[in-house]
Amino acid sequence: MPISSKGFARSSLALIIVGLLALIGIVGTAIWLVERNGAHFDEVAEARGARIAAVDLRNLLQSAQSSQRGYLLTLDERYLEPYRDVVDRIMPAYDLLNQLLVPYLAAEQPMIQMRTDIENKLAELDRTLDLARQGNLQGALDLVRTDQGEIIMERITTLLDAIVSAADERTFNGVVEQRGAVGALRIIAIIGALVIIGVVGGAAWLVLRYTREIDTARAEVEILNRDLEARVGERTRDLMRANEEVQRFAYIVTHDLRSPLVNIMGFTSELEASLGPINALVDSHSGDPEDPVLLEARRTATEDLPEAIGFIRSSTKKMDGLINAILKISREGRRKLKAERIDLEELVESAVSAVRHQVTESDGEIIIEVSSPPVFSDRLALEQILGNLLDNAIKYRHPERPIAITVNGRQERDGRIVIDVIDNGRGISAQDHDRVFELFRRSGNQNVPGEGIGLAHVRIMARNLGGDIQLQSNPEQGTTFTVTIAPDLRAIAKSKD
Repeated sequence: MPISSKGFARSSLALIIVGLLALIGIVGTAIWLVERNGAHFDEVAEARGARIAAVDLRNLLQSAQSSQRGYLLTLDERYLEPYRDVVDRIMPAYDLLNQLLVPYLAAEQPMIQMRTDIENKLAELDRTLDLARQGNLQGALDLVRTDQGEIIMERITTLLDAIVSAADERTFNGVVEQRGAVGALRIIAIIGALVIIGVVGGAAWLVLRYTREIDTARAEVEILNRDLEARVGERTRDLMRANEEVQRFAYIVTHDLRSPLVNIMGFTSELEASLGPINALVDSHSGDPEDPVLLEARRTATEDLPEAIGFIRSSTKKMDGLINAILKISREGRRKLKAERIDLEELVESAVSAVRHQVTESDGEIIIEVSSPPVFSDRLALEQILGNLLDNAIKYRHPERPIAITVNGRQERDGRIVIDVIDNGRGISAQDHDRVFELFRRSGNQNVPGEGIGLAHVRIMARNLGGDIQLQSNPEQGTTFTVTIAPDLRAIAKSKD
């Protein structure tokens, strides 16, 4: 049955709504699971810290007691070296453990008792050593034989062992919860990806079917009586309207579905980045390397989660391919790069002249230092790259100092052309150095209007010119953008052909 215009529009709208709902569900669930995974990770880290502090305190006390016993047996001052090394570290170690256990009210009274026991134990150790140094070895031994120190030590050790066991249990539970979150994310991602692929596939099928019907209608027009000019004209107008509908539909699909697709890719990168601290935590585990919990956690972090991320990336790649196929229906084609001889210094001077008045109005200055030979490249792309970087340097100026911009141009030994645009603006935080080159991602205070696509466009153009762009930045000194391009674009175009 042929598809009517209204049916085509309704079907298109239904597919878009289903796709958007699926994307919203995936994004919302991914955010919730990432937050949940972060909370479990913090809990595991806290338990890990308490366990390490408890073990350290226990080792310090045992080392002090062993050193005391060795000295009493031999009266050799060398046996007191471990005692002198650890005795001043015992109370700070206790304070650290006590601080870590502050959120747990049940540990308050036991920790108070432990402090008393530690003070009593240290007093007992000091007393026996003083008696031995004074020549009253028998008195020191008698004090040891009362077993008061051993009773105190056993009480301290029992409490520390309980803390270690509780920390191990919390670590185990946290790893189990993290694994559950990963499993849930995998299921949600698979279901969502299948829904999205189905929606995009349905949209592509709908467009192709509608296009075939248009082609059929066009063929029917050619077969009709050529003498009926009015009828032919009417059918031609119908076809033109149908083509416009196809182009509008293709724009809606590629625009409205591609934008949420970028969100999925962003959250997938965030999830992939979280593998680092998880792997670091698993690798830093000091317990039994054959512990099944540790092995399961390592398998989850190194196999299950990367597998899920790989499936998501594969699915989004397929979806992007379908969207690109739809886009080809209405796209007129990309602009071809035109390689021409360019005096780089002259081009920089021209780009600077366009913004110099904005700099001088704020008592700033622009310095040009270009020593590059002429290049063969695309003039429009280079003008857009320089214009964008200079505009950013002015837009994101530091409010407390005049604008100062330096543009350097040079040729490296390997032949590459390097252009540095250096400013003294407000800078870009370290965690945003890579993100600013992504679509719709911006850094810092959003008090300047913008869409977050400028630097992404610059990177694409730089790579089309056979190079790339990098940055170095900090809030105190400003930002340096380094653009590299090929010296002769004609060679690149010829190799592509």
